[in-house]
Amino acid sequence: MLLGAGEPIVFCAVDWCELHNDAQDRWRDVLAEAAGTTPKRVMVATLHQHDAPLADLEARRMLEERGLANTLTDPKFHEQALARVAEAVQKAVRSPKRITHVGLGQGKVEKVASNRRIPGPDGKVHKMRGSSCTDAELIAAPEGTIDPWLKTLSFWDGEQPIAALSCYATHPMSYYRHGGVSCDFFGLARARRQKDAPAVFQIMTNGCGGNLGAGKYNDGSTEMRPILTDRLYRGMLNAWQATKRVPIKTVEWRVTPLRLPLKEDPRFSEAHLEKVLDDPKQALAERVRSATALSWIRRVKAGHVMDVSTLDLGVAQVVMLPGEPFVEYQLMAQKLRRDSFVMVVGFCGLGPGYVPIDRAYGEGGYEPGNWCFVGPGTETAMTAALRKALKVD
Repeated sequence: MLLGAGEPIVFCAVDWCELHNDAQDRWRDVLAEAAGTTPKRVMVATLHQHDAPLADLEARRMLEERGLANTLTDPKFHEQALARVAEAVQKAVRSPKRITHVGLGQGKVEKVASNRRIPGPDGKVHKMRGSSCTDAELIAAPEGTIDPWLKTLSFWDGEQPIAALSCYATHPMSYYRHGGVSCDFFGLARARRQKDAPAVFQIMTNGCGGNLGAGKYNDGSTEMRPILTDRLYRGMLNAWQATKRVPIKTVEWRVTPLRLPLKEDPRFSEAHLEKVLDDPKQALAERVRSATALSWIRRVKAGHVMDVSTLDLGVAQVVMLPGEPFVEYQLMAQKLRRDSFVMVVGFCGLGPGYVPIDRAYGEGGYEPGNWCFVGPGTETAMTAALRKALKVD
């Protein structure tokens, strides 16, 4: 939390898979009340580990009406978890610490992220490298477009560090679907850094990792989790060691409205999605997907506008993007402000699903497919929002 720059500003990173639509709203509303601020000044991001909760309250209601209660997050657990975070916010408000400087640092992460999309000779994406991979041909393929840098933005009282916010872009899974719940290597690396310096509160979050995963460097074995943890930890350590402190001279907060076009595809019509949702012969995963798609589509048709929130510290900007954005948006933001330290946080409200660049629709592949609820024209809207968020226009 940041106090003293108008109404309080809250940044919350949650070790959950996803918060969709009204669940994202619920978190922002409750944390805003706890902090004594407005929901527009609350940023909530999930880290997107897949062995962790997914919440969409409206989709859950649709499923419950069809006898599929608790196929998404248990609402009692959801509210208990949120209440604990709100209690922590209230406690933090009562014991603020002075901040005089920000620290800017980045460290290279070796052999973690790789691009999941491997084009064939025809330019189409036929196979995906994913979070893990055992396909020798895909493993041998180039790393592809990634952002190898982990960025750490830290907050200081003179020479005393108080908190550190780190961000790295990739799907943060080593292995999953084994029946457990895990913060995986993102959470484990954060915990290791916290142990290094107990007085410096460590926050880890994800960048634009929608089309990235550890597949080139990860075979999905249990042995790889500590290895990936160590590689990410080394990047965090390098970013900290490279940190340069700068006096805080300005704190600005702004919210840029964002509207993304709905996917124009008969399979994403409300009638078709309702038919799948109502059909007990359909796989549970398909019925859940249909409910989350309907939740998003109806929200857009009702006029909902997403927020691209920006914390601007003059020498650094933290920009929050919705969905599972492609890494190209992170790289684009950095190029738009080469004069500054730009941290782009993804997975800030997963209602739209994957947020591709436009050429991906023609290339095919997994990301623009069933879990992408936005269509061509998305890149234009995202680019315009980034330019406004970073005050380029």
